[in-house]
Amino acid sequence: MKNVLTSTSLVRVVLTAIIWGMASTVVSAADEVNVYSARKSALIEPLLEKFTEKTGIDVNLVTGKDDALIKRLQVEGKASPADILITVDAGRLHRAKAAGLLQSVDSSILNSAVPANLRDVDKQWFGISMRARPIFYVKGKVDPKDLSTYENLVDAKWKGRVCIRSSSNIYNQSLVGSMIEANGQAAAASWAKGFVKNFARSPAGGDTDQLRAAAAGVCDIAIANTYYFGRLIKSAKAEDNAVAAKLAIFWPNQNDRGTHVNVSGIGVTKAAKNKSNATKLMEFLVSAESQAWYAKVNNEYPVVSGGAVDPVLASWGEFTKDNVALSKLGINNRAAVELMDKAKWK
Repeated sequence: MKNVLTSTSLVRVVLTAIIWGMASTVVSAADEVNVYSARKSALIEPLLEKFTEKTGIDVNLVTGKDDALIKRLQVEGKASPADILITVDAGRLHRAKAAGLLQSVDSSILNSAVPANLRDVDKQWFGISMRARPIFYVKGKVDPKDLSTYENLVDAKWKGRVCIRSSSNIYNQSLVGSMIEANGQAAAASWAKGFVKNFARSPAGGDTDQLRAAAAGVCDIAIANTYYFGRLIKSAKAEDNAVAAKLAIFWPNQNDRGTHVNVSGIGVTKAAKNKSNATKLMEFLVSAESQAWYAKVNNEYPVVSGGAVDPVLASWGEFTKDNVALSKLGINNRAAVELMDKAKWK
């Protein structure tokens, strides 16, 4: 004899399934958050473990290159398990936003902790650590009195003396994007043409390679992010320390807009299933404890005003930072790439 469900029994079964489904969803939402991070595991995982200890929320971490993670989010669409995207540049955060991959987060903690210029105007991403991109010069070969601004690097006295990585690098694209915002596209295009003429070699390698090249005598000045210099200073390898010892930092544009800065940042994905937990993690990352740890381990500056600065970074002195809204770097990215190409910046 077949089992027959009465209408009442059927209702009970359906309600039970719904309740269990809701309970399962609640447990998942309360217990986990899924992160796609362009930061290497060692540079963020210990902090995520502290978050789990404090909240009981498990963090599932996937690491990869920024552009690959953005592409992955696009392919996965609504089915993406990712709740959070972490990138190492505001330009890529803008790309993710422009692709419709992020959503707004309304958090008084984030709005209060992160300065307006270091977060998206629509609250779709927030900076969590900051770095500068100053001029590095070889001690004894360059008189810092001869240095002044990024714009001045087109001067003929720097011909054949500059090392910098390629135009395909997002850090350089963001630097040029900031110059477009400050001086206009025509002036930035003219600057790029003159700047390229002063390269000591065709761009090759990463930021650390530019610092090594300067120390080796290939060039006299280099452009690089500050955390690469911090890594060389703190390295356990004597050869790295020797490279750092030959170089010094010059903070450009101190009499006008300030030295170019950028952020690693974070946003909640459009597909997020655990938005509440994602928001809690973002808020945790801008706490005083997290900012101090993150800045020390990554050799970066805290985004929170008054945050603890690592002693090595503090030894480089205070400097005026460009306070341009970093959203503008993403908006200006396409124009920056086009004018760099026209300048034959390889």
